[in-house]
Amino acid sequence: MRYAIQWLRSVVFIAQMYLALAVIGLVSIPFAIVRVDWAQATIHRYCAWVRWTAGWMVGIKSEVRGEIPQGAALIAAKHQSFLDILLIYDALPQARFVMKKELLRMPVLGWYSQRIGCIPVDRGKRGQAIQAMVTAAQDGQHPGGQLIIFSQGTRVAPGAYLPYKVGTGILYDRLGMPCVPVAVNVGVFWPKRSLYRKPGRAVIEFLAPIPPGLALRPFMERLEADIEGNSNRLMAEAGFDVPAMPPPPEGRSDRM
Repeated sequence: MRYAIQWLRSVVFIAQMYLALAVIGLVSIPFAIVRVDWAQATIHRYCAWVRWTAGWMVGIKSEVRGEIPQGAALIAAKHQSFLDILLIYDALPQARFVMKKELLRMPVLGWYSQRIGCIPVDRGKRGQAIQAMVTAAQDGQHPGGQLIIFSQGTRVAPGAYLPYKVGTGILYDRLGMPCVPVAVNVGVFWPKRSLYRKPGRAVIEFLAPIPPGLALRPFMERLEADIEGNSNRLMAEAGFDVPAMPPPPEGRSDRM
């Protein structure tokens, strides 16, 4: 019975979450058109709404750990669910994302993504996509901000392994700024492709920055070790049985 009630709570929560996205987004568009910082404030307002409603509707409390970067930085994060997107963005003062090009077609979400300067990537074009991503990141229109990239390129379920993409390393090299890895355990409570929301404490943790200047392979190896090791620690802390992962194959970071 308790499980059935949690399912019902989850469905109601998800429905109101998307309704709130439409209402908050549409009502605020006249202001967001005028100033970019008002568009950013609208997104922060929506993030706060989801965090608050997740807490009392489905029992997902959220916590942000670590030292949050205030200046220019590349943010390389683990991606397990929609909630980690909101938590990471809400924690940062001036952020934008590297994101799938297809997401720009989504109502409301796509418009705000373009307004704050998110960088769309056509993942089917690989080399061209990487160059376009780097060019957009170096446009000089967002000085002092934080650029968020999900280093595995997509959501990855807790306990699953997916190679890290070389695009993060190329951005790190070309931008010449510190890279801040972000570990998460959010997928334990907010599963991929499921309506069910499990009560618990969802955590994102900003890890020690990786200073600029490392060669590509050492950077990718350190990034993966930092994110995977600390995400596993956070998931184990949440009661998830983290499986032993086999060593990733040689050349794992050759992809977009």
